[in-house]
Amino acid sequence: MDRRGFLRGVGGLTVGTALAGCGAATGSDGGPVTVEVWHGQTDTGKKVLDELVADFHRTHPGIRIDLGGGVLADAMLQKITAALASGSFPDIAYVFGSDLASVARSPSVVDVTDLVDAGPGFWTPARDAVTVNGRVRAVPALLDSLAVVCNKTLFDAAGIPLPAAGWTWGDFVGTAKKLTDAGSGTFGTAWPATGDEDTVWRLWPMVWDLGGEVIGAGGRGIGFADQGVRALEVVRDLAAAKAVYLDPKTGSEQMYQAFESGHIGMVPTGPWQLPDIADAGVDYAVVPLPSFSGRPGTISGPDTWTLFDNGEERVAAARTFLSWLAEPAQDVRWDDGAGSLPLSRRTQELPAWQEKTAETPGLPVFVDALDHARVRPVHPAYPQISAAVGTAIVAVLLGRATPADALRDCAAAANAALIIPR
Repeated sequence: MDRRGFLRGVGGLTVGTALAGCGAATGSDGGPVTVEVWHGQTDTGKKVLDELVADFHRTHPGIRIDLGGGVLADAMLQKITAALASGSFPDIAYVFGSDLASVARSPSVVDVTDLVDAGPGFWTPARDAVTVNGRVRAVPALLDSLAVVCNKTLFDAAGIPLPAAGWTWGDFVGTAKKLTDAGSGTFGTAWPATGDEDTVWRLWPMVWDLGGEVIGAGGRGIGFADQGVRALEVVRDLAAAKAVYLDPKTGSEQMYQAFESGHIGMVPTGPWQLPDIADAGVDYAVVPLPSFSGRPGTISGPDTWTLFDNGEERVAAARTFLSWLAEPAQDVRWDDGAGSLPLSRRTQELPAWQEKTAETPGLPVFVDALDHARVRPVHPAYPQISAAVGTAIVAVLLGRATPADALRDCAAAANAALIIPR
């Protein structure tokens, strides 16, 4: 499953409840202030959120958190856009980071710069992902990063040592070729081939490492015309060697099933996939993402709690809840339920997270990568840019276009999106 799929089900973490930030806010009528939250969670994520809200209610009798809404995270942008248009919207919504720029155009989105500044010390990528034009427009809700998970059994069978930090994309392609065995149906690696964001975000670390940017200086054109070609050449080389398994279905379920059944040697993925890989009995290792330069680098795709203005009382109550939720004692429980890395170093240092780290091989690689992680630009044209890049990647994966031709078409579409006044 992809990261969004992970929101629908993972194992739970049980730790002692450390409650803090007791509040006694009440509404102007003397009763509790109700905060409506569209959380987008199901299964374990919903269960942990229910437990956290119950704890919050015990220490904040003046605030009631309504976890209604019934909106799945995948459908949140559409629902919240319609709600804002109608003038009837929740106080808090779980908004994907890639959608925040579009949502934040609404004047009903609350500036939470001071709340985030006073938070637990969020990781840089978490804060970057909620900052739009210099203003913090949401509270970090979920954090991840990409690394490479290797099937140690396949590496041993091929007589190949596991990669080490500092390896290059050239090494990645060479290793994928060595791991590929048409006779046994084994591929060196895999790539989502739907053209959606799961296809696209794997390319950005290459572009950044080569000195490119998603959006160029001035904001009216892409910043990866040359770097994108070089990155697509890696994709081309993998496809030409028939060393890459292409998953044509949204969610990448087939790709991960093939890895878990021992038919893929390496897969770039996030920490959300480790429980399934472990449950499948795969003897695995996690190594940092390769680069061209040898410098460490990766991408993080944080999601957000976005706060909406339904009046002073409800905004104040919603801020109290989100501030409490971000505290390490709550964050460490939420991280496991929602499939997140710790939102701050303070959470990372808690014994509960250290216990989880000890029982989850490879997890520290994803956390360490946060020191070098970047995020996609929080820009309203990003969905159009992503769609153009996704089309280019798929065209190269299928051998239907050269990297240069694919990038030329991509640039035309993405640049057209960027010049639209917003």
